[in-house]
Amino acid sequence: MNETKLSLFDFTQKELMELIKPSFRAKQIFGWIYHQYAQSFDDMKNIPKVLKEELAQKFVVNPLTIANKEESSDGTIKYLLQMQDGKTMEAVWLKMKDELTDEDGHVFQEAKYTICVSTQVGCKVGCTFCLTAKGGFTRNLTAGEIVAQVVTLKRDNDHKHNRKINIVYMGMGEPLDNLDNLTKAIEIFKEEEGLCIGAKRQTVSTSGLSNKIDKLGEMDLGVHIAISLHAVDDELRTELIPMNKAHNIASIIEAVKRFPIDTRKRVMFEYLVIKNKNDDIASAKKLVKLLTDIKAKVNLIYFNPYPGTPYDRPLKADMVAFQEYLINHGLLCTIRDSKGIDISAACGQLKEKTEGEI
Repeated sequence: MNETKLSLFDFTQKELMELIKPSFRAKQIFGWIYHQYAQSFDDMKNIPKVLKEELAQKFVVNPLTIANKEESSDGTIKYLLQMQDGKTMEAVWLKMKDELTDEDGHVFQEAKYTICVSTQVGCKVGCTFCLTAKGGFTRNLTAGEIVAQVVTLKRDNDHKHNRKINIVYMGMGEPLDNLDNLTKAIEIFKEEEGLCIGAKRQTVSTSGLSNKIDKLGEMDLGVHIAISLHAVDDELRTELIPMNKAHNIASIIEAVKRFPIDTRKRVMFEYLVIKNKNDDIASAKKLVKLLTDIKAKVNLIYFNPYPGTPYDRPLKADMVAFQEYLINHGLLCTIRDSKGIDISAACGQLKEKTEGEI
């Protein structure tokens, strides 16, 4: 097994200043990794050679390397990232809005991007529709491995440190199963002298660990929360997400009601639509009833088929009818554009494909 070292991305600026003396050097290094995207100590031109050598004995700068990537015609880029121990996970660069220019070529709207990050190698939850689940659970990612995904993708896309970006913890793994490292990463992203990504630009997506939703809520970090609901009754939800036996729909809804939400925000409910499973109007009626007392937004997601899955992609007409029913009954509802449908778009698909070729 390869030797693994802590990464500089594992530390807040304050922690780095306690580790590295004089502390102004720590601030310089913090700038190098978050503003200049330095990949090695050699990149840090104004740091003394002796200090760089000393730090290199104990730490790595970036614990990730790009093992593979696929680019979609819509601008989505799927990355397979390798860690120091040889394990891999995925992150996705999503273009949400195009750059807009006037007739003189002046930009009046910058392109807007979201990065979808992973929090684990594999996943314990075992959702039957998810390719990540097929490989089982290997380990949690460190805070530094979570943070490094964003830096690596920003660097690879020449996205300057001070340009705004949104983060969704919606890649491989269940974020709330890795709560300590997740919350540390959230705080590091918020660092004003780092990437300065505010809590309102960070969304934690969970398959519904109701007790951990409460724990995250008690921390009051200011992040958005998204619930992967996917079903309106416990029978179907337990088929799709076996963990539902321990954290049923009622317990999730109650935990969401206790979660501190900024009055301007809504709780996002992700609803993966699967043909002939949960795409009918009867399900839409139950969903409206379920979310009655919650300031909610429903995001309908087309199921992305992959080889060997028993589930099918729903018809567009059924998606639109479902959406219209929710909107007509007072629920804010969007249909998520399928991004990267022409590449390995489903979570775990690029990892599965790449490792199958090795």
